[in-house]
Amino acid sequence: MTKADWMYDSPELLAYYQTEWGKPEHDDQRLFELLCMELYQAGLSWRTVLNKRAAFRTAFKDYEIAKVAQMTPTEIEQLLTNPAIIRNRAKLNATVNNAQAVLALQKSAGSFDQYLWGFVDGQPIVNRPRTWADVPAKSELSIQISKDLKRRGFQFVGPVVIYSFLQGAGVIDDHLMSQ
Repeated sequence: MTKADWMYDSPELLAYYQTEWGKPEHDDQRLFELLCMELYQAGLSWRTVLNKRAAFRTAFKDYEIAKVAQMTPTEIEQLLTNPAIIRNRAKLNATVNNAQAVLALQKSAGSFDQYLWGFVDGQPIVNRPRTWADVPAKSELSIQISKDLKRRGFQFVGPVVIYSFLQGAGVIDDHLMSQ
């Protein structure tokens, strides 16, 4: 499979691509879930993560930010025995940490949405590349946001993860010209 065909790998990927990926998202809880999904994907395939999405939603209380922020180390230990999710201690701990960081960000910026979309004055960056090979892994924007999120205590938010997050959230629209 080529990079150009990623969305055709499964019906779930195609449905995600057609109904969610690249659509401007403004709900803090959904943005938080998407950020978590992107950090789980680091080093894995998106298909793997998407197939475990329902289990992750159950494990992380439907990504209700305040509830996730209060999860205990004992709860994380229990999740490490759950074969329905990706059992990576660092990623699971980062989910709780990042929920706490989102709560702090909401206090300082008003909302995760306002913070994120403030980088682009509320308007998506539309690139319309000709081929998937023209889509970068990171950008100056993803580097800038990555640095700022790390400064705010977020984990697993490198520029490549953030670029993917920005694509998924519709901040950057990399749908191909032909699609």
